[in-house]
Amino acid sequence: MSSLPRFLRRLPRPRTLRARLTAGLVVLLAISCAAVGVAAVVELNGFLTRRLDQQLQQTGTAFPQSLEHGTYTPSKPSDHDGDEHGDTRRQAAETFGARLLAGRVTSAAVVPASDRQDLSITLTTHDRAALARIPVDGAGHTVCLSRLRDYRMMAWRGRDGDVLITGLPTEPVRAVVQRLELVAVVVFGLALTAAGVAGALWVRWSLRPLSRVAATATRVSELPLATGEVVLPPRAPDHDPRSEVGRVAAAFNRMLRHVEDALTKRHASEERLRRFAADASHELRTPVASVRGHAELALLHPGPVPPEVTRALERIKAESSRMGEMVDDLLLLARLDAGRPLERQPVDLTHLVLDAVTDARAAGPDHRWSMDLPEDPVTVPGDAHRLHQVLANLLANARLHTPVGTKVTVILQRDPDAAVLSVHDDGPGVPEDVQPGVFERFTRAEHRRRPGASGGGAGLGLSIVAAVAEAHGGSVGLESRPGSTTFRVVLPA
Repeated sequence: MSSLPRFLRRLPRPRTLRARLTAGLVVLLAISCAAVGVAAVVELNGFLTRRLDQQLQQTGTAFPQSLEHGTYTPSKPSDHDGDEHGDTRRQAAETFGARLLAGRVTSAAVVPASDRQDLSITLTTHDRAALARIPVDGAGHTVCLSRLRDYRMMAWRGRDGDVLITGLPTEPVRAVVQRLELVAVVVFGLALTAAGVAGALWVRWSLRPLSRVAATATRVSELPLATGEVVLPPRAPDHDPRSEVGRVAAAFNRMLRHVEDALTKRHASEERLRRFAADASHELRTPVASVRGHAELALLHPGPVPPEVTRALERIKAESSRMGEMVDDLLLLARLDAGRPLERQPVDLTHLVLDAVTDARAAGPDHRWSMDLPEDPVTVPGDAHRLHQVLANLLANARLHTPVGTKVTVILQRDPDAAVLSVHDDGPGVPEDVQPGVFERFTRAEHRRRPGASGGGAGLGLSIVAAVAEAHGGSVGLESRPGSTTFRVVLPA
């Protein structure tokens, strides 16, 4: 690429296959037309030049001989008819004649276009040197004189040891050649334009099946293939399998069939797994609640209980409560995955923030809690219980994953089309390798937390935040670096 000339690198290059094929056809045709035009011009120029040489051969030395003996006088046509020194008035107009003796020009003249014009011509030193260099070989040579246009000249030996030169102008030859060049440029230009338009239409018609394949691929790319049951669009139209476009269409249709089969199997597997999670979570709620109830009942026993038994019962109660929360979270995620609609009632986010921060301050008195709320209440349509759970999970995440003394700020803002809820802390931040999957289920980074941080949960809190926000038509985001971490939830207003 770097070896190309700079002006070629600056030329615009076609991007699409259709444009490249059309440009290639036009370029090849242009090269062919240029080759034909150059060959025709060169051949015509050579042919007319040979004809001019033949005319010089026929003319001979009649005019320069008349100059040698001084017999040329513009008189009536009958004068000097058949003179032994040559009938100069039978020469064509603008015929050049010169006599050289010992390498010097002794006389030179041009046959005028009319009898009233003078035949004399003034030669410069350069002109005389150019005439002296003409070989005496009876062949034509092109010479350019300062006072005349290009001439085709031929030299012969005279009877007195001198050199006689006869010349004819090459202007007629040049005029014919230039006219041919003009005609060739016009004709080839029109032919290239017509060929470009016709080629573009032909290429467009030939690539129509490929355009249909591209349109089908575009529709497939716009489908939500990552979630839910997917119905692929109709296949690309079949074409002649012997052509390249037909083979592409057939391969694309086979790929779509494989993708559809894989998506169908994956959807069926996810449905089975979702039903299993929902059923298991639902079934586990009863025994977990029963274990917790029995532990609480045993702790209320009035009789003496050994300390070891009391500690065991307290641990059973705590772990059963934790397991119950985990079962509730799994059941909520299963319901959200199944697409069950949430409640749609006006929810005052300002009130939710006040309640959630109050609860977080009670659960984590060693952290510094603050709020940044607008003066007017911010209301969004949604499920108040689930939105409270979102805020509670974000605050619990900040409390559990930051050391004592960390400042946590809840910021509520109102945009024209959305409400933005942000939880900011000045803790150690989320590790970079954890950030891409921080909202995925069972993502934990306990081993990367700073000393002094509290214990973590099961890794479902942030996944519930993302699922609830998406169920409300919103989104979640994370911006984190050491000393500044912000979880942002955007809810449509």
